[in-house]
Amino acid sequence: MRAIATFPLLALALCAHLARAAGPIPVDCDRACLEGLVNRYLEALVAHDPKGLPLSKDLKYTENDQVLDIGDGFWNTVTGPGNYKHYFADPVTEQAAFMGTMKEADHLVLMALRLKVELGRITEIETSYYRPGGGGPSGVPDLDKLGKPEALWLEPPPGPRATRQQLIATANAYFAGLERNDGKGYYPFTDDCDRIENGAHTTNNPAIQARSGGFNAMALSCKPQFESGYYAVVSRIHHRRYPLVDEERGVVWSYAIFDHAGNLPVIHLTNGQTVEMKGFNRPSSIEVTEAFRIEGGKIRRVEMVGSGVTYHFNPAWPGGLSDK
Repeated sequence: MRAIATFPLLALALCAHLARAAGPIPVDCDRACLEGLVNRYLEALVAHDPKGLPLSKDLKYTENDQVLDIGDGFWNTVTGPGNYKHYFADPVTEQAAFMGTMKEADHLVLMALRLKVELGRITEIETSYYRPGGGGPSGVPDLDKLGKPEALWLEPPPGPRATRQQLIATANAYFAGLERNDGKGYYPFTDDCDRIENGAHTTNNPAIQARSGGFNAMALSCKPQFESGYYAVVSRIHHRRYPLVDEERGVVWSYAIFDHAGNLPVIHLTNGQTVEMKGFNRPSSIEVTEAFRIEGGKIRRVEMVGSGVTYHFNPAWPGGLSDK
């Protein structure tokens, strides 16, 4: 009788142990759960205190591809949240991501965040920060005023749902077409494709000053830009990764390193014009976090966070598809 009476107590103790081992994140964490985890992370970040987060003992944490201890780096300098918040979720691989504005001292910065969950614990935290003044288009204050992304990012795309492999292949075609861009490749864009880089519209934006020769690539949509050959200065795109895919919303979250060899001071466009590429006359690279909204096998929206790094930078995370 004593053994029988003791059994329920042992079962309860075992269940409690398993619950503690799994951590406070549900094993079947859905979209709402993953987005809530992002908010929980942001709250801890602003409080400068990661101890309340359900972190794995083998957690890997990086800032701009530099491995740090959790609690170091931006954890020390963040002063508050910004207004712009764009959430991404992949319940299949238990990953969440976020692009948004944050405050550092009295400045706005742009942050890209990815969280990976395993067995109820956060095992990977990958962050990238764009701080205005690093060169290239910058529109962080304008993005902050928007507060949220276009509604289409959050809606299922029309037509049949694409598979993860199909979505990744379309996203990878973007990098393949941009690498050593000659204007003759495969460029799967919708006619109304638009792109935001570090908060600034770098398509359909005639307000951005044209380069010498009168050619203004930024006034064009995505496909005409690629067809012009304007991006020939991108000599290599390596360490391409696609860790998060949202099949329901047709979204791919990706990483890559853009190399500029610096040996093309003048670009010969497909329309016969030549363009001086001032600022690209030395070896340099950009660490890129890029999100793609894909509809019917074509890219309709692109949102990017990118910062300058040393030439041919080798990131802390391993490469993936078409890393060549």
